[in-house]
Amino acid sequence: MAEADPAIFEALATVPEVTVADTAALDSLLRNADRPFLVRGLVADWPLVQAGRRSSRDARAYLLGRHRDVPFTVSVGSPASGGRLFYDEAMGMNFHTLRARLPEIFAKMEANEGRTGAPPIYLGSVDVHQFFSGLHEENYVDLGDRSPIASIWIGTPTRIAAHNDLPHNLACVAVGRRRFTLFPREQFRNLYLGPIDNTPAGRAISMVDFHAPDFNRFPRFREALPHAQVAELDAGDALYIPALWWHHVEGLEPFNVLVNYWWRETPRWLGQPQDALNHAMMSIRDLPDDQKAYWRDLFDYYVFGSADDVATHIPEEGRSILAPLTPESAGRIRAFLLRQLSQ
Repeated sequence: MAEADPAIFEALATVPEVTVADTAALDSLLRNADRPFLVRGLVADWPLVQAGRRSSRDARAYLLGRHRDVPFTVSVGSPASGGRLFYDEAMGMNFHTLRARLPEIFAKMEANEGRTGAPPIYLGSVDVHQFFSGLHEENYVDLGDRSPIASIWIGTPTRIAAHNDLPHNLACVAVGRRRFTLFPREQFRNLYLGPIDNTPAGRAISMVDFHAPDFNRFPRFREALPHAQVAELDAGDALYIPALWWHHVEGLEPFNVLVNYWWRETPRWLGQPQDALNHAMMSIRDLPDDQKAYWRDLFDYYVFGSADDVATHIPEEGRSILAPLTPESAGRIRAFLLRQLSQ
């Protein structure tokens, strides 16, 4: 994998490290934090971490002993990519995806381990409960009353472009090492995002190569760097990434495993904001300027403004979706939208 210019990372601020005494202390930190933090050794006692410290072969054997015999989706990149899973010159993907059993995937990883010019092999966002049996019970973080999605990420040395996610994220390195470079959510203009529909993994990504930034093509990236924070995690360490923070992720060892937990503070029956953005691109963006100004004002009134200002003049029993949403009223909106979009 191509090496980054060390001066870029040396100049960045580091993510603050905190100490966590117990589950209650972690819960308190997660409830009150609005910025990333790093916990050294949070999951150091995991059996998977212990297996990985012995060897990457032991880590793979541990996972194979708990995987379900079903096909996994795996991404395989070009040997010339330097581990960067990204676009090709035609804005297609510079990797291909296929379905294979985990023993076959691990055999390819082992055969290529340590070999110069080997293609990157990457399993991303694999549901722990669906694809493994007993792995979660033996290796998990107690997150209290949250209902997180637990995913596992397994790969050779890789670089994943800066992107963000809607949920909060606790990322735990189980095997190998990872480097995260993070930016606050408002820095998106300075990260030069690619398409919102044609993406490597469903989220818009930064077009900047963090290992070799082209400041002529992406001049505002210089403005983003003073806001960046970097964290290098060893096996057993955990990083909290608040919702919508941008993060560039690198697997630094020949074999790397990360387990992460995503959770939202809002009910799961609420819609996805990305869907609203996509629909607005289709229905509002190309309107005449005077009409766009009207819709911007209307969104500010109904969506971003005070709910009291919108609904107080309407009898309470007649406010419909202007009242606080419930699973039932959200369901009515979803059904209405499906009918409209199908026409």
